[in-house]
Amino acid sequence: MIERVWIILSGILLVLAAFFVWRNNLSAAFVSAALGACAWFLSYRGDMKKKIADDSSDSEDGSEPDHED
Repeated sequence: MIERVWIILSGILLVLAAFFVWRNNLSAAFVSAALGACAWFLSYRGDMKKKIADDSSDSEDGSEPDHED
């Protein structure tokens, strides 16, 4: 759920950065785009944490993942 909030915030900040570029305020555009990128990375981090937690709970069940060597 929180990952979706970060993605929405990232999209809003991207639109805001485009607005600032259109208004020729490049400093504000840079800051809002950088914050949007941070929000996207936070959503990606949350998604990866969820996947890792799911994988670790699968391995605790006693089932070993298939490895091809």
